[in-house]
Amino acid sequence: VNNVNEPLLETNDVKAIPCYGLEAVIENKKIHIGNERYFKDLNINIPYDFINSKNKFEEEGKTVVLLSVNGMFKGMIAVADVVKEDSKTAIKMLRDLDIDVYMVTGDNEKTAKAIAKKVGIKNVFAEVLPENKAEKVKEIQSQGKIVAMAGDGINDAPALATADIGIALGTGTDIAIETADITLMKDNLTSIVTAILLSKAVMKNIKQNLFWALFYNSVGIPIAAAGFLNPVIAGAAMAFSSVSVVTNALRLKKWKFNINMR
Repeated sequence: VNNVNEPLLETNDVKAIPCYGLEAVIENKKIHIGNERYFKDLNINIPYDFINSKNKFEEEGKTVVLLSVNGMFKGMIAVADVVKEDSKTAIKMLRDLDIDVYMVTGDNEKTAKAIAKKVGIKNVFAEVLPENKAEKVKEIQSQGKIVAMAGDGINDAPALATADIGIALGTGTDIAIETADITLMKDNLTSIVTAILLSKAVMKNIKQNLFWALFYNSVGIPIAAAGFLNPVIAGAAMAFSSVSVVTNALRLKKWKFNINMR
């Protein structure tokens, strides 16, 4: 590792191996950086002492990146994604709505379960390759469940397209946003709960409006057909029906404001 004041070494023949790692040549030395699965394929042995450290890092929810030089193991780097502060709250709110929450990730099982435990997720699919994420969505759908998939990366796009409802974060990649059905403008997972509750409120509002429209017509038409309803009164009743439906729909603006204030 270079000192911060030293110039960076020139890197040649860089190859990215999706879901595994990187290969490059630095000063005529073959460098490999990647996960344990990648190193097993390369037949690079990890010393026992490092395996213990690796397991400890993974149990802490960190992702371990291994390093080798000319086929010899040289060390590891432990990195961790910062869990969004609102993640645990959002997941609890979803579970309170009787919605099952799943984590589908390419991280190894120990890391995935450690993070899932922090935020309260019980269902975990770990070590899932990007092309297999859509298969996991289909697997859940085969159980008769309606699946909403939330993601923000290129690797999430196939799963977003496969899910019944794709949800992309506004800070995500363009392809994820283009593929998804819903794009959250705020990088806040509780917005998913807001979207679900708002959609429920809209459907409830539509049913209410249909009920009142049918009620007015079912009562007024027979009376008008029998000749007992003055046309002026009939016109006023029709106008009142339209006003009541529009007024009821406008209540959603107030509901949205209250949700955002939570």
